[in-house]
Amino acid sequence: MDYKTDKPIYLQIADFVCERVLQGIWKADERIPSVRELSVTLAVNPNTIVKSFEYLESKQIIFQKRGIGYFVESNGLQRIREMYKAEFFNEELPNLFKKMKWLDISMKELMSHYYN
Repeated sequence: MDYKTDKPIYLQIADFVCERVLQGIWKADERIPSVRELSVTLAVNPNTIVKSFEYLESKQIIFQKRGIGYFVESNGLQRIREMYKAEFFNEELPNLFKKMKWLDISMKELMSHYYN
Protein backbone atom coordinates (compact mmCIF):
# COMPACT_ATOMS: atom_id res chain seq x y z
CA MET A 1 0.00 0.00 0.00
CA ASP A 2 1.13 3.48 -0.82
CA TYR A 3 0.65 5.58 2.30
CA LYS A 4 1.97 8.72 0.56
CA THR A 5 -0.91 8.99 -1.90
CA ASP A 6 -4.24 10.73 -1.37
CA LYS A 7 -6.12 7.59 -2.40
CA PRO A 8 -7.68 5.86 0.62
CA ILE A 9 -6.20 2.50 1.60
CA TYR A 10 -9.50 0.66 1.10
CA LEU A 11 -9.61 1.85 -2.53
CA GLN A 12 -5.99 0.79 -3.03
CA ILE A 13 -6.99 -2.65 -1.78
CA ALA A 14 -9.96 -2.64 -4.16
CA ASP A 15 -7.52 -1.84 -6.98
CA PHE A 16 -5.31 -4.73 -5.82
CA VAL A 17 -8.28 -7.12 -6.06
CA CYS A 18 -9.37 -5.71 -9.44
CA GLU A 19 -5.86 -6.02 -10.85
CA ARG A 20 -5.75 -9.71 -9.87
CA VAL A 21 -9.03 -10.24 -11.72
CA LEU A 22 -7.81 -8.30 -14.77
CA GLN A 23 -4.61 -10.38 -14.80
CA GLY A 24 -6.64 -13.60 -14.68
CA ILE A 25 -5.20 -14.62 -11.32
CA TRP A 26 -8.70 -14.61 -9.77
CA LYS A 27 -11.39 -15.77 -12.18
CA ALA A 28 -15.18 -15.47 -12.30
CA ASP A 29 -16.99 -17.53 -9.67
CA GLU A 30 -13.69 -18.42 -7.95
CA ARG A 31 -13.05 -17.77 -4.28
CA ILE A 32 -10.68 -14.93 -3.45
CA PRO A 33 -8.52 -14.76 -0.31
CA SER A 34 -10.40 -14.21 2.93
CA VAL A 35 -10.42 -10.96 4.88
CA ARG A 36 -7.89 -12.42 7.29
CA GLU A 37 -5.62 -13.80 4.54
CA LEU A 38 -5.61 -10.51 2.66
CA SER A 39 -5.03 -8.45 5.79
CA VAL A 40 -1.92 -10.53 6.54
CA THR A 41 -0.70 -10.40 2.93
CA LEU A 42 -1.15 -6.64 2.65
CA ALA A 43 -0.30 -5.85 6.29
CA VAL A 44 -3.45 -3.83 6.89
CA ASN A 45 -6.25 -3.91 9.44
CA PRO A 46 -8.95 -6.51 8.65
CA ASN A 47 -11.60 -3.78 9.00
CA THR A 48 -10.00 -1.99 6.06
CA ILE A 49 -10.27 -5.18 3.98
CA VAL A 50 -13.94 -5.48 4.98
CA LYS A 51 -14.55 -1.89 3.84
CA SER A 52 -12.83 -2.69 0.55
CA PHE A 53 -14.89 -5.84 0.04
CA GLU A 54 -18.10 -3.92 0.83
CA TYR A 55 -17.12 -1.36 -1.81
CA LEU A 56 -16.44 -4.11 -4.37
CA GLU A 57 -19.75 -5.79 -3.51
CA SER A 58 -21.56 -2.49 -4.08
CA LYS A 59 -19.94 -2.35 -7.54
CA GLN A 60 -21.05 -5.98 -8.15
CA ILE A 61 -17.47 -7.14 -8.68
CA ILE A 62 -17.41 -9.66 -5.84
CA PHE A 63 -20.09 -11.40 -3.77
CA GLN A 64 -20.15 -13.21 -0.45
CA LYS A 65 -21.31 -16.73 0.28
CA ARG A 66 -22.00 -16.78 4.02
CA GLY A 67 -19.61 -19.06 5.84
CA ILE A 68 -17.58 -19.79 2.70
CA GLY A 69 -15.99 -16.52 1.62
CA TYR A 70 -15.92 -13.98 -1.17
CA PHE A 71 -16.04 -14.81 -4.87
CA VAL A 72 -15.57 -12.92 -8.13
CA GLU A 73 -18.93 -12.17 -9.76
CA SER A 74 -19.53 -13.99 -13.05
CA ASN A 75 -19.39 -10.65 -14.89
CA GLY A 76 -16.89 -9.07 -12.48
CA LEU A 77 -14.16 -8.78 -15.10
CA GLN A 78 -16.45 -6.83 -17.42
CA ARG A 79 -17.60 -4.55 -14.58
CA ILE A 80 -13.96 -3.81 -13.67
CA ARG A 81 -13.13 -2.98 -17.27
CA GLU A 82 -16.14 -0.65 -17.49
CA MET A 83 -15.22 1.03 -14.20
CA TYR A 84 -11.55 1.48 -15.13
CA LYS A 85 -12.43 2.63 -18.64
CA ALA A 86 -14.74 5.33 -17.27
CA GLU A 87 -12.02 6.40 -14.83
CA PHE A 88 -9.50 6.54 -17.68
CA PHE A 89 -11.74 8.65 -19.93
CA ASN A 90 -12.94 10.96 -17.15
CA GLU A 91 -9.75 11.45 -15.13
CA GLU A 92 -6.56 10.34 -16.85
CA LEU A 93 -7.18 11.18 -20.50
CA PRO A 94 -8.13 14.84 -19.91
CA ASN A 95 -4.86 15.36 -18.03
CA LEU A 96 -2.91 13.67 -20.81
CA PHE A 97 -4.50 15.86 -23.49
CA LYS A 98 -3.91 18.98 -21.38
CA LYS A 99 -0.19 18.15 -21.06
CA MET A 100 0.02 17.33 -24.75
CA LYS A 101 -1.43 20.73 -25.56
CA TRP A 102 0.97 22.52 -23.20
CA LEU A 103 3.94 20.67 -24.67
CA ASP A 104 2.70 20.97 -28.27
CA ILE A 105 2.68 17.21 -28.80
CA SER A 106 0.57 16.05 -31.72
CA MET A 107 -1.23 12.70 -31.87
CA LYS A 108 1.14 11.72 -34.69
CA GLU A 109 4.17 12.49 -32.51
CA LEU A 110 2.65 10.60 -29.59
CA MET A 111 1.94 7.57 -31.76
CA SER A 112 5.45 7.56 -33.23
CA HIS A 113 6.97 7.49 -29.73
CA TYR A 114 4.52 4.90 -28.45
CA TYR A 115 4.94 2.42 -31.28
CA ASN A 116 8.74 2.68 -31.60
